[in-house]
Amino acid sequence: MSLKDIFKNMFSYKKQIENDVQQGEEVVNSNIADIYMNRELSWLKFNERVLNEAGNSKVPLAERLSFISIFQSNLDEFFRVRVGFLLDQLESDPTIRENKTNMTAEEQINEILKETRLLNLKNSVIYNQLMEELAQQGVVLINFNNLSDKEGKYLEKYFEKEIAPYLSAAIISKQQPFPFINNKDIYAVAQLESNKGKLKLAVVPCSKNVFPRLIAIPSREGTFMLSEELILHFIPKIFKNYKVKEKSLIRVLRSADIDTENHYDDYLEYREMMEKLIKQRKRMSPVKLEYSRELSKQMVNTLCKEIHVKKEHVFQPISQIPLDLSFVSSIQNYFKDMNERQLFYERRSPRMTSQLDNTKRIMPQILEKDVLLAYPFESINPFIRLLREAANDPSVVSIKMTLYRLADRSKIIDALIEAAENGKEVVVLVELRARFDEEHNIEYSRKLEEAGCRVIYGLKGFKVHSKICLISRKTENGISYITQIGTGNYNEKTSALYTDLSLITADQAIGTEVAGVFSALLFGEKVEESNLLLVAPKCLQNKVIQMIDEEIEHVKNGEEGYIGIKINSLSDKDIIDKLIEASQAGVKIEMIVRGICCLIPGVEGYTDNIKVISIVGRFLEHSRIYRFGTKDREKVYISSADFMTRNTIHRVEVAAPVLDDNLKERLDWMFETMLEDDEKGKILTNRGVYEDRNLHEPKINSQELFYEKAYQNAEQSKSAYH
Repeated sequence: MSLKDIFKNMFSYKKQIENDVQQGEEVVNSNIADIYMNRELSWLKFNERVLNEAGNSKVPLAERLSFISIFQSNLDEFFRVRVGFLLDQLESDPTIRENKTNMTAEEQINEILKETRLLNLKNSVIYNQLMEELAQQGVVLINFNNLSDKEGKYLEKYFEKEIAPYLSAAIISKQQPFPFINNKDIYAVAQLESNKGKLKLAVVPCSKNVFPRLIAIPSREGTFMLSEELILHFIPKIFKNYKVKEKSLIRVLRSADIDTENHYDDYLEYREMMEKLIKQRKRMSPVKLEYSRELSKQMVNTLCKEIHVKKEHVFQPISQIPLDLSFVSSIQNYFKDMNERQLFYERRSPRMTSQLDNTKRIMPQILEKDVLLAYPFESINPFIRLLREAANDPSVVSIKMTLYRLADRSKIIDALIEAAENGKEVVVLVELRARFDEEHNIEYSRKLEEAGCRVIYGLKGFKVHSKICLISRKTENGISYITQIGTGNYNEKTSALYTDLSLITADQAIGTEVAGVFSALLFGEKVEESNLLLVAPKCLQNKVIQMIDEEIEHVKNGEEGYIGIKINSLSDKDIIDKLIEASQAGVKIEMIVRGICCLIPGVEGYTDNIKVISIVGRFLEHSRIYRFGTKDREKVYISSADFMTRNTIHRVEVAAPVLDDNLKERLDWMFETMLEDDEKGKILTNRGVYEDRNLHEPKINSQELFYEKAYQNAEQSKSAYH
């Protein structure tokens, strides 16, 4: 299919959807003002912004490959988690309606499937454009139509020697039933005809670790073929006694919506129960079937029946885009080996913060002042150094920490183990329900226990998503705390890829409240009251709503009211409705919401005073900042919690006040700079679409600006400390 045909199909399909809406065939929620957006459809809009970066000519070519791969992996996880959840809901109670747009599970699934097909069309256009640009750089993904006879014979010999011996092909019969199709693996399927005219179905697994995904063509530098395409081409050599009538590659996504609470087993230790559930997830129901070549209706029906997937969840090929784009990392490595640095972003690495003297111990400096680290612009190393110092400091009696996602070969884990081996009390809450990181966390929990750490697993019914670390010291004046509270995980790898904030403070009031959080967790309880901190599930949503009410009161008293929020997602209806009320009262509200945003701004009479932008750039925006009040009375928090119901009332989350005036000013500057970002920041209009902005010349890229500032500060502090 040509690019022209693809664009034609895109516009035709979009027009069809618009006509359906105009005719009322898909209209729901018509009695509610257009101030809400469905959570799932809003997420798809976010993933489209990720895809747009793959098509953005201003982004270096090799980096655009990352964005198109991330788009696909995001979409895979969305189907496994969210569509899986909706399918379960549809089966258990189809009358349940979502609380903002009043859509049933079935209506949401139908809209998701429509939007996904449209996104796939756009994806194929961008993918083909990327392939054309790669070809200009000397890298080609080739098929058999473009091979010479000599190259074809080479690949035939390669297949026979390096691939065929490792394949486990099957012809389906009564004696050999249809095999289980693993999640995300690629399979070749074919309809075969025997010498007697009987039709048979054949399946060949293509996802093997024993041969490379990209196979180099020796006669052409930079030319490759995907291994599954090679297998599909040579299917006649596998089934020599049959005629191949039709063939295709397929890929299945399976639901990942496991419910740990309803599957609770009193006879199993919690960690063993989680291991059992993880194994179950690998065999859960399919939510999506993709295939790469045109297949007959009969063949598709057969696959649906054998795989147990609904026909509506089958996605047919568009422009033969590969079913799995993870191979792009190999192309990026090829460019790196060829030293093609111009195809990548400018090299950046986290800088040492200018707030600390790197030649001195960290702990005494924290006792003198609060420190705020901003990742990835600043390094996580000062925090790791703090943990190591605590592990060896005679005054430190205990380290308590919550862990959600960790890096491979984690230095954080090493520091905690060192502390335990040195006789410190080390209490670690390892959240085993961190989706897709469960096995990783189970392994680390065992490693910590073996080293003498006390490991706990959180509260029944509530994931512990907070990012808190408490170092307790015995001093002449009694107990003394050093506390770290963050917006992101204790993961050295993602700290160089995600924007996050980490507050380290010796404030004793904050330390005392964090100690209370750990006490509650150890008792299997929830924090019922808090003063400085906001602690979900009992003391975050209500306190946020209270602070919004305070801004409403200031406006009613003739003063200015202001709310500034930076989060990843906004779907908590109680908070949304209170923000609408604040807007109607005249409170100025500015929000930076990366992903899901169920509130539509700028709707006359409702959200006139609300502005929403989304930043999708080189680094994943992950930090959360809450600002309430004008400069003279401002309260500023950093938090692990988005404004989603799952965070505000179904998880243990912690937001910490930033009390130091200099740090508050820094956060205000960062927030206001992001609001002005017109390079990567898109504004959400009252039509529910995201649009570009032209505010500055040249345009502002907040992430690049923050990195430049970090480099400057590091150089200045190096001179100052030396």
